[in-house]
Amino acid sequence: MIVIRLAKIVMVAAIALFATIVAFGNITDYGTNLAFVQHVLSMDTILERSTIRYRAITSPPLQHLAYAIIIAAEALTAVLCWIGAYVLYARLRADAASFNRAKTFAVLGLTLGFLLWQVGFMTIGGEWFGMWQSQSWDGVPSAFRFVMVIMAVLIFVALPDGALENR
Repeated sequence: MIVIRLAKIVMVAAIALFATIVAFGNITDYGTNLAFVQHVLSMDTILERSTIRYRAITSPPLQHLAYAIIIAAEALTAVLCWIGAYVLYARLRADAASFNRAKTFAVLGLTLGFLLWQVGFMTIGGEWFGMWQSQSWDGVPSAFRFVMVIMAVLIFVALPDGALENR
């Protein structure tokens, strides 16, 4: 059904828009969002008796590097998803095999977004740096929401599309 294909395209574009706005915000409001990264990496707001503080990264150049990697991953997620949405739209009325092959960029972008927020924020930030222990800098709940939305879109997009109905 064409409506299913359109839904996949729109959902990929929605993730592209989200990643674009997140990357844009991190670039244009660099200092505010850098503070989040610095607090997480320095582990200065985790539980006082936590025994994982030895993992802290307090070097400003390394904190800026980590933030640059985050921004680059967000931007690349956006670019791949925009390309993915465009390529899928260009194949909207193509045969099933062609439309299914056109999913590559969308799947790459969605996968990168998943890895950024699941591995980067939930695993590394949340668990390694104990972000979940911070009352003021806990980004795990937000990252979880992003991961679930991206995963749902990825699963939906990856489902094989059949031939279009002739009308």
